[in-house]
Amino acid sequence: MSYLEQFKVRPGSAVRLKDVDPAFKDHHQSREAAEKEIEQYRKRLLELQEMLYVERRRSLLICLQALDTGGKDGTIKHFLGAMNPQGCRVVAFRQPSAEEAAHDFLWRVHRAAPERGEVVIFNRSHYEDVLVVRVHNLVPKHVWSARYDLINSFEQGLSENGTHVLKFFLHISSEEQLSRFRDRLDDPTKQWKISEADYKERSYWDAYMAAYEEALSRCSTECAPWFIIPANHKWFRNLVVAQIVVEHLQTLGLSYPKPTVDLARIRRQYHQAQKAAAAPGVPADRTS
Repeated sequence: MSYLEQFKVRPGSAVRLKDVDPAFKDHHQSREAAEKEIEQYRKRLLELQEMLYVERRRSLLICLQALDTGGKDGTIKHFLGAMNPQGCRVVAFRQPSAEEAAHDFLWRVHRAAPERGEVVIFNRSHYEDVLVVRVHNLVPKHVWSARYDLINSFEQGLSENGTHVLKFFLHISSEEQLSRFRDRLDDPTKQWKISEADYKERSYWDAYMAAYEEALSRCSTECAPWFIIPANHKWFRNLVVAQIVVEHLQTLGLSYPKPTVDLARIRRQYHQAQKAAAAPGVPADRTS
C-alpha cells in the first residue's frame, strides 16, 4: 500500500491518535537505508512542480500542523530544498494582528492561498482556530465548534477553483518532544527557538490530542484529506510527506504546455543564423 493511502484519514472515520505509532518507520532501518528513495522523490517533486508552475492551471496548498518540535520547519526546509522557490511560498500563521482579528478567522488564510501554478506551504494554518483556541478557551465552544463546517466549505471552494489541498499532522510522542527540547537546550544553533511557553504547553498534551482528533476526524474530506505522519524519525517523516505529494501530483496528469510559436519557422531561422555564422568573412557582431 502506498503512503498516500496508508496514512490518509478516511472521510468520516473517527481518529484515535493512540492507535498511531509515531515511531513507525515501515521497513526502513535508518536514514542511510532510505536516502536513495528520499532523493528520488525529491528529484521527481522538482519535475512535477515545474510542470505545475508552467501549466498555470492548478495550484497546491500544503498545510502542516504539529505540536512544538513536531518538525514543521524541518519539513518545510526539506520541501524548499527540493523545489524551485520561484513557484513556492511559505506562510506562517502566528497570533492574529489587529487587522486580522477584525475580520473572520478565515480572512487572512484566504488571502494567503496559492495562485495558479504556485505551491504554498502553511506553517500552522486555519486549524489553529479549532486547536489552540479550543484548548485555551479563547472563544466560546459554540464559536469554535461551528468552525469545522466553515473550514470544510472553505477548502471545498479552493478545490473547486483548482487548488489541491493536502494536510499533514506530524505526529510525535510526548517522550520525543521532551528529547527534542533537550536537544535545543544543548545546541547553541537551536537555543533561539526555546520558549518557556513550550514547556507550559506540555501540560495541555491530552487536551491537544483531543482537539487534533476531532479536527482530523471532522475535516478530512475527499477534496482536502488529512494525513497522520509518524514523525519521531525525521527522515521517515520527510520520506512519507515527499512520497504523498509526488503521488498526488502524478494523478493530475501534469504536462508542459504546447508551444505558442511556429517551431518549423524558428528552426529555419536558427539554421540560417548558423550558416551565416559559419560563413567566412562575417563580422563578429553579425554572428551574435
